Amino acid sequence: MATDAIAAPASAFNWKRNGFLLLGILLFAVVYWAPPWADAIDPTGKHFALSREAKGALAVFLLAGTWWVFEVVPIGITSIAIGVLQALFLIRTPEKAFKDFMDPSVLFIFASVMIGLVFTKTGLTKRLAYKMLMVVGENTGMILLGTFIVTVALTHIMAHTAVAATIYPLLLSIYALYGEGDKKTKFGKALFIGMAYICGAGSIITLLGSARAAVALGFFKDIAHREITFFQLTYYMAPVGWLMVFLLWGFFMIFLKPEKKTIPGLRDRARQLNADLGSITSKEILAAIIVFSAILVMSLRSFVPALKAVDKTAIILISTLLFFITNILKIEDLEEIPWNIILLFGGAMSIGFCLWETGAANWLAVNWLLLFQKANWFIFVMSIAFFVMVMTNFIMNVAAIAISLPVALVIAPYLGVAGEVILFASLMTAGMPFVLLVGAAPNAIAYDSKQFTPGEFFMYGSIASVILMVVVALAIAAIWPMMGMPVTVPR
Repeated sequence: MATDAIAAPASAFNWKRNGFLLLGILLFAVVYWAPPWADAIDPTGKHFALSREAKGALAVFLLAGTWWVFEVVPIGITSIAIGVLQALFLIRTPEKAFKDFMDPSVLFIFASVMIGLVFTKTGLTKRLAYKMLMVVGENTGMILLGTFIVTVALTHIMAHTAVAATIYPLLLSIYALYGEGDKKTKFGKALFIGMAYICGAGSIITLLGSARAAVALGFFKDIAHREITFFQLTYYMAPVGWLMVFLLWGFFMIFLKPEKKTIPGLRDRARQLNADLGSITSKEILAAIIVFSAILVMSLRSFVPALKAVDKTAIILISTLLFFITNILKIEDLEEIPWNIILLFGGAMSIGFCLWETGAANWLAVNWLLLFQKANWFIFVMSIAFFVMVMTNFIMNVAAIAISLPVALVIAPYLGVAGEVILFASLMTAGMPFVLLVGAAPNAIAYDSKQFTPGEFFMYGSIASVILMVVVALAIAAIWPMMGMPVTVPR
């Protein structure tokens, strides 16, 4: 989707578009050809050098971020530039730079999109949408809240990417009843941006919401030699996750209040449309069985040891195979896939791995956290949460945690900070990348609605991120201590 600026007449020189295009190139050039920068040194005295390749990774990172936010070219094309620059400037080998575009996480997004396509084609999404609207009624604020609650409830039992893929077509059906066609509206923005944000808020509550928590808990056990159980995670995360859901609903009702307070006759219309669908078809039943079987198996991986070795991407891709084997989908349906979104996520994986493998991410983390090594314990924990929040908008959230936790846990005892509060604060912000589309798959899926631009997502996400940091502060200072979480320890 193009921004308004890019939509200007071809004969006119587009100063805004070309200005940001050149800004991205300038940032790349300045960083890449700058003289060598000083090493980062952690509290143990270990040096983290910023190699030429690492500096190149930062340069690509700045160019991509600028082009993504202002969409000077389609977001998928910016992703291609990420691979091209790595190869041309010898930052990473072409095999590594372009292989990331078919990383299992990218294929997971592909399979999730296919699920959404099937739900739409079979009519399951319309059936679900009409049923929900018959319950929540005609008030647009309540419709928003109803979709948010359904979304967050699903993230308790399935990965947030799969939830986004499942909910997205349902939201399309709901928006079709708003009566504005494909026109961009505040209600449309709130509905789809809200879906992305709520998927993130819900994903922190259980181990089933994402892979990041399981990896981070294992990482914490290795470093701190303490184990956090499934139920401990949910005990501490449920209050803050659900608090974010209701705060985000309030945020959208203030900043993107729907143009229409009610949709008169919506309940009756939904009831009639649901009746027109008739009885559920065999294809709908088969599609539902395939999808929820895949979800069930992915969920059981957390409890059944034999399934842990089976990759979740392989499991969800079985559903794609079965859709074609059972003729629910045909070859023509492949033309409906939003390849711009697939490329976007491929580029996100490529720059994420580039920052990680070159050591640029470690260099950033050490330099950032050392700024706060003598600060008050509360400021220190907040600085870690903030760093993870920023980085998780650009790189894998697991990687953002992995590069910050080791340094943070070394500094923590000197400031009298318990490792648990660092872990939970990091997990909280890692799950909610509200600023950039590349931060999480639900963000990219929501973008396919064409209801908002990357710049709008950035603007609203910046405000939502402030709300997130306020809730993190509240959790650290009051909520978690009252619940019994160790926050400080004797020095």
